Amino acid sequence: MKFKLLEKEGVVELEGVAIIGAGQTRYGDFPTKGVKELFAEAYLEMLQSVDQGLDPQMIQAAYIGCLSAGSGFQLGQLAPLLMGHVGLPHVNAVRIENACASGGFALYNAACAVASGKFDLVLAAGVEKMRDISSSKGRYWLGVSGDTEYERLAGSTFAGIYALMATRYMHEYGLKREHLSMVAVKNHRNAVANPKAQFRKAITLEQAMNGTPVAYPFNIWDCSPTTDGAAVVLLCNARLARSFTSRPVYLKGFGAASDYLAIHDRSSITRLVATRKAAAEAYRQAGIGPRDIDFAEVHDCFTIAEILAYGDLGFCEEGRAHYLLEEGVTQLDGKLPVNASGGLKAKGHPIGATGCGMAYEIFRQLRGEAAEPSRQIKNARFALSHNVGGSGGTAAVFIYQRGDE
Repeated sequence: MKFKLLEKEGVVELEGVAIIGAGQTRYGDFPTKGVKELFAEAYLEMLQSVDQGLDPQMIQAAYIGCLSAGSGFQLGQLAPLLMGHVGLPHVNAVRIENACASGGFALYNAACAVASGKFDLVLAAGVEKMRDISSSKGRYWLGVSGDTEYERLAGSTFAGIYALMATRYMHEYGLKREHLSMVAVKNHRNAVANPKAQFRKAITLEQAMNGTPVAYPFNIWDCSPTTDGAAVVLLCNARLARSFTSRPVYLKGFGAASDYLAIHDRSSITRLVATRKAAAEAYRQAGIGPRDIDFAEVHDCFTIAEILAYGDLGFCEEGRAHYLLEEGVTQLDGKLPVNASGGLKAKGHPIGATGCGMAYEIFRQLRGEAAEPSRQIKNARFALSHNVGGSGGTAAVFIYQRGDE
């Protein structure tokens, strides 16, 4: 499988890209584990998932997403630190930072490196240690991923920014407070059967509607948690994939884009242009459209973010995203399951690891390896993951294809 990119001078062919292994820690609060231990745990699971075996020395490059390991524990040279810790000190290794989309952009850069033909085996990973600082310091730390001058220093938080998006969506399209809670209920229900999830407890709609207020219209159940965790994905030239596994998962298309960082510079705050541009690139490269997607992992850092994603990814018409919730379309047993893992909301959101953690979930699902049979999505052919940085300053979208075709 090769991709074709159109350029002014003609057609450039790119190599096909496959995922041959993936690993992830459980997400949560791990006071006795640092970033090295978390990374190594996910890395070892990745190696074990390559069912026909792999010599780690064959790995040629590594892209590792992280916002700020241990809130500043290792700001510089994080990637070589982690690769050295797992016995690969001489790999071409680099850290990728794009706020909450750091893991997604690590995966995107790794896919581009393989597709270009430069490397045959490339590691994409993410790691974050968020639970080792106070909540007040955490809000400050996360806030600098927005426009520091015009948003954070003016007193805003990401909860406040997404709350503005939610209230505007409510004003324009008739979104109800109940629709936000429906996202939380769905994703917590899905997380119950996910042994990797941070919160494995179902909540009722009444609970979700009556949580502690955060920023209107949000309460505590509308917000993803702070999380420790790591995820590792191994990409391979598609021509070589079956040398390592009989069940590769192919990256059929991948796109990434950026937008104005401050929301006051955008023409609309009820859509994320970066997501739309990234999705258009991924769909075009894959040669399919939104109706071909069988399930998706989308960026639900706040409940409104999942609702915005429905429209931005083309799953519904403009302003009609909340009807998908009312009709049960995105439930686990619906026509288009979304966030079967529990999403960021319940699985957890270890900033740098999130994008690669989505790829891990899809890799396992498309191979029929969801740990709990009740959570396994059956007969899926195509899947999509969507990772957003901050309030939409960056976004990466990936389309995956089951490898038995």
